[in-house]
Amino acid sequence: MSNWNLIFCSLCLISVMSASSGLEVTMSQANVEVARGDDVTLTCNFKPKNQNNDLIVISWTGEADEISGQKVIFGYFYSYGKVDIGSDYQGKAMIDTDLNAKTSKLTLKQVTLKESRRIQCFVQIPGDIDGKISDTTFLLVQVAPSQPVCKVVGTAEYGHNISLTCVSEEGSPKPTYKWERYSVQNMPQAFPLKTTEKDGVLSLVNVSMETSGYYICQSINKVGTAKCNMTLSVMPPSMNLATIGIVAGCIAGVSVLIIVIICCCRKRKQKPKNCEIENPIVEYHDKPPLENTEDANTRIMAINEKGTDKAFNDDLKNHFDDRRGSRDDLRDHDDRRGSRDDLRDHDDRRGSRDDLRDRYDDRRGSRDDLRDRYDDRRGSRDDLRDRYDDRRGSCDELRDRYDERRGSRDELRDRYDERRGSRDELRDRYDERRGSRDELRVRYDERRGSRDELRDRYDER
Repeated sequence: MSNWNLIFCSLCLISVMSASSGLEVTMSQANVEVARGDDVTLTCNFKPKNQNNDLIVISWTGEADEISGQKVIFGYFYSYGKVDIGSDYQGKAMIDTDLNAKTSKLTLKQVTLKESRRIQCFVQIPGDIDGKISDTTFLLVQVAPSQPVCKVVGTAEYGHNISLTCVSEEGSPKPTYKWERYSVQNMPQAFPLKTTEKDGVLSLVNVSMETSGYYICQSINKVGTAKCNMTLSVMPPSMNLATIGIVAGCIAGVSVLIIVIICCCRKRKQKPKNCEIENPIVEYHDKPPLENTEDANTRIMAINEKGTDKAFNDDLKNHFDDRRGSRDDLRDHDDRRGSRDDLRDHDDRRGSRDDLRDRYDDRRGSRDDLRDRYDDRRGSRDDLRDRYDDRRGSCDELRDRYDERRGSRDELRDRYDERRGSRDELRDRYDERRGSRDELRVRYDERRGSRDELRDRYDER
């Protein structure tokens, strides 16, 4: 009997101690992890000071997170049977409370990163404000890192300091980043001296040609891994894109100018017309006999040349004038018959005629050379004209083939339009038949309804 008394006293003591301690709220789990898109249920247990309470209010909220900085309200439960769900979670959140078991459960469907935060269960009972009235659990929604974005911050020129950044827009838990460097042969390489890496930022100091390479960034968390890569090319300060474009433009302009000058020089060297050179006509006349002289064999040469140059004509004219003057001198001289000096002068004039004939032959030979060169150039022009005609003919053939193919495409397009039109007609017929079927179904329903009415009347009778 004493044992039962001891047990009863201990129970009373425990009840008194629990009653004096007040309300106590606890969560079943301190941390909950779930993949994005899955459903999750959180359980909240509460022990009130009194077993019977007129009003109990249980609220489920989410604390402010680091991204948005705003709280989230999932809903409220009232002991008289009413449940209020937050406007953002209509049809997505559900609160189920058992007052006898003193438990409340929050169910979230298809969780997203918005629900990844610390969630609080807060119990309010009038007159029972002592003790632990709320408790929290951390809900971690796991999401694999998204494709990171790699960028270069700074100018990639000799002697500059630059940074390579790597950021993933999504990832839960928060991903960590790791940079790697590879050579052209896809072999791992060490980073240059004084290189630092922190939170996805790779800082490169005093970059040079050796800093250039192939860089890869990995975004990692417990769910998955994502990568991004980039090629870093460090150039001298004067070899930026703008300078390269200016230099290339200058070189192209100078090249075009040189080509134009060469073409103009070639055109000037070519003769525009086929000049025909006429052979000079040289006529020889016998000198009429002079009175009281024996120089009957003396002759003069009258030169009439057409198409020769002006200098050559002037020389002949001057020479003819000199001879004409010498003729007057001979006519005025009384003692020409026996004058050996005059005969010697005649021999000199005959030699000068030979010199003139030699000069004429030389000039005629040079003209023949020019005519041969002109004929060679004219033949090359004819060859170029023949080649141009051949190419033009091939272009015309290609144009004809293109026109034929284009015509076949137009025919195919017309056939396609005709078939499409026939499909539209079949679709219209199908719609008409479907409409007639609907009308038959409506009539059948009406007749069936009339049959049911007749059957009801028959049953009543």
